Amino acid sequence: MSTENEGTAAPTPPAAPSAPPVAAPAPETPAPAPAAEAPAAEPVTQQLPPTPGPGTEPTQQIPPTPAPAPAPGYAQAPAPQGPAPAPAAHGAEGWPPPPPAVPAYGSGGGHDGGTWGVPPTADGFPPAKPKGKGGMIAAVLVAALLAGGVGGGIGFWAAERSENGVGSTTVTAGNTPKDLKREAGSIAGLAAGALPSVVTIEASAGDGEGGTGTGFVYDQQGHILTNNHVVASAANGGKLSATFSDGKKYEAEVIGRAQGYDVAVLKLKNPPSGLKPLPLGDSDKVAVGDSTIAIGAPFGLSNTVTTGIVSAKNRPVASGDGSGSKNSYMSALQTDASINPGNSGGPLLDGRGAVIGINSAIQSAGNGGFGGGQAGSIGLGFAIPVNQAKNVAESLIKTGKPVYPIISVSVDLQSKTDGAKISEQGAPANDLVDPNGPAGKAGLKPGDVITRFGDKPIDSGPTLISEIWTHKPGDVVKLTYLRDGKPNTVDITLGSRVGDK
Repeated sequence: MSTENEGTAAPTPPAAPSAPPVAAPAPETPAPAPAAEAPAAEPVTQQLPPTPGPGTEPTQQIPPTPAPAPAPGYAQAPAPQGPAPAPAAHGAEGWPPPPPAVPAYGSGGGHDGGTWGVPPTADGFPPAKPKGKGGMIAAVLVAALLAGGVGGGIGFWAAERSENGVGSTTVTAGNTPKDLKREAGSIAGLAAGALPSVVTIEASAGDGEGGTGTGFVYDQQGHILTNNHVVASAANGGKLSATFSDGKKYEAEVIGRAQGYDVAVLKLKNPPSGLKPLPLGDSDKVAVGDSTIAIGAPFGLSNTVTTGIVSAKNRPVASGDGSGSKNSYMSALQTDASINPGNSGGPLLDGRGAVIGINSAIQSAGNGGFGGGQAGSIGLGFAIPVNQAKNVAESLIKTGKPVYPIISVSVDLQSKTDGAKISEQGAPANDLVDPNGPAGKAGLKPGDVITRFGDKPIDSGPTLISEIWTHKPGDVVKLTYLRDGKPNTVDITLGSRVGDK
């Protein structure tokens, strides 16, 4: 599965119909002889696009949210003279549209077909509504509410009668106690405990470029864990700041970053005392269906909390920024918690409030999402497993450089074979498979197709890289490959590479 920051082109769904619903005729009102009636407009519809094959879906890193433009001021315009202009179509310039001349439901279409805003009759009351199923349903609902209020004791009835006898009956819950406390294990309780340890990161380069992302407190020394693509624009001479949920802002600097893993570590220049690191969970023990909580600053909206589940594990994702630079790879946790641009680098928590991943990429619905611009959540978000992120963070804190496990082969990322094919051309054979590297020592050659790595099946080059990077240098892993259609299995000891190429 390949990704990029701004997505790739895809069919754009049509805009929602701008015309209001057709008004229902007022009951018991004779009408003049109708003119030739025009046929009803066909509803705007669209076919669902075909689902692309596995590994070809357009996805993207969660881009940092650009700095918001100043909100336009909406001055009070004088009342127009003469006929009112036609309302602008939905989505046209001039938003927000002027208020309608009558209430939105003023031409009918209510629950029972009645009309709102109809002038009263001569005796001062609205015209009688036709009796039918609507009145029966309303009576049943009132009876049900009454039974609930009396039997459940959830509140009290308040009835107010106007001078003409028309009343409004509502149900009011009991007063919320001043000392209402949420359970520590509830979503509200977990969010309250985690928010003080989550920061909104603002990155700006010397040329003014930059954006907003998220990070979280990694330790009491003031290290902040986030995505590389959040801070990359400010890594060389730019400015970085981290703002906590209480509004306090601190300057920060990059300690180290790993482009291939899409992980970076920042350090607060003057960290406050009493920092509370978020507890780290075990991403290897996560199960599909487990609850998730995502915290971040989607579109710059800091301290946003969303929930969902782990919808898949070990999802191979290759993410990039769309500029042609090198990709990052992960064997990701997939979640349906709402994740948007600006959530980058934020924590994905489990049902106990422990970090199980770093939110890093989202599925793209098209070229920048529906209608252009930045893509948004469609319920497919991807997080770097925290076990991998922790290993990378420790290396960055100690040395400032990432360390990658390698097998020293060149993989054909464009191959359509069912597996990861070792390149056969483009460089000398010794560059395609290093004879002194892990794969060369195990007997692999250009043209071999790797189909299994450890206990994981391999269906593509990005999948192989994602799986290799879940291990550490020195790990011994069983590798299965095909040569001339015949399977072979060997043990391979992973080598290491320091730094990004």
